[in-house]
Amino acid sequence: MTDLELDEILTLHWPRVMRRAMRDGDAWAQGFAMSIARHGKRQSWRPSTKQARIMRRMVNDLATVPNEELELIER
Repeated sequence: MTDLELDEILTLHWPRVMRRAMRDGDAWAQGFAMSIARHGKRQSWRPSTKQARIMRRMVNDLATVPNEELELIER
């Protein structure tokens, strides 16, 4: 996984992955998502090959879900 791809996933996609894992995921998916978010804060961290594969799969799974209703801050 390139540095650019990792930055894109962690910055743009991972917050949505986290929300979905916490809402719909099993204990393993929740733990994995939290672990990646925690490790991603370290500048020197790079995912293993297996972690990168799972991260890409979780991001791709977001694309197959119908549009989620956005929660507005103010109504």
